[in-house]
Amino acid sequence: MAIVETGARLHFGFQNLSLAHDRLYGGVGVALDEPHIAVDADPAETVSCDDDAVTHVVSDAVDALGVPGASVRVRERFARHVGLGSGTQLALACTLAIARSYDRTVDLRELAPALGRAGRSGVGVATFLRGGFVADAGHPTERFTTSPPEPGSWTVPRPIAAWDVPDSWRFVLVTPDTATGRSGASEDASMRAIVERADPGIADEIATLLTRRLLPALVSGDRDAFGAAVARLGRLNGAWYADEQGGVYRPPAGRLVEALNECDGVSGAGQSSWGPTVYGVTSRTDGQLAANTARDALDDAGIQGRVRLVGPRNAGVDSTT
Repeated sequence: MAIVETGARLHFGFQNLSLAHDRLYGGVGVALDEPHIAVDADPAETVSCDDDAVTHVVSDAVDALGVPGASVRVRERFARHVGLGSGTQLALACTLAIARSYDRTVDLRELAPALGRAGRSGVGVATFLRGGFVADAGHPTERFTTSPPEPGSWTVPRPIAAWDVPDSWRFVLVTPDTATGRSGASEDASMRAIVERADPGIADEIATLLTRRLLPALVSGDRDAFGAAVARLGRLNGAWYADEQGGVYRPPAGRLVEALNECDGVSGAGQSSWGPTVYGVTSRTDGQLAANTARDALDDAGIQGRVRLVGPRNAGVDSTT
């Protein structure tokens, strides 16, 4: 039996969504210690999984690996399409567990496109493999000027910046009980519409923000400056997304982000990916204040939801056999 465990990720946004620039996308995000995904696998002659929602993931992994089958058990997972990266983390975890159960080595970066992963952002793959903060190189824009690449034909963009996150930092996660974020065909259609009309000037501002504020703040351990920078990155991305999601933040995320930004214990807040999860950058010392503020914000909005206080994950996937 092979056992694989990994964590979630936050996606702060993209570096560029305009066809006017040489590189498209370029994800920015960070690995989280929680919530977890844990799976185990044994070789088998057919495909089986104790979680019906994951069976197709196991089938894709078996096909990509070229093995007869696998028996996979999902020990722990979190909700899909809530902005925490469950799709990529689960696909890679199942694939690695199955490969290890067959005593095979596998290059997950090379295999990810065959699993339908990293067609835009490389953050999910990078955080799975190494953890920490990641900004990736994006894709060559010319591949997207007429139509997207054929499924599985892309390569996973590699990090241009990767750095450990200080252990004392925390992230408060607020996941309201609302409709899940966009995925599949609807996400593809929305992203295509955004890319076709994206303002290139926003990408220019993001380039300066990343190199002069965000990365220096991370390297120097300045949480307040880092939080302010990722919050600004999120707002700039929201200007691209506004027509597709109903505002700079997807409702009701804006009310939650506003409440967290007003909290003394939060350095900056934003929406992860398509949401509905909202995050706030905080610390071990101020984390409880941030979590209480998040719960009060949900109550004030009349929304049920879950609040988590989690640390960064500065290591890649954990696997045993």
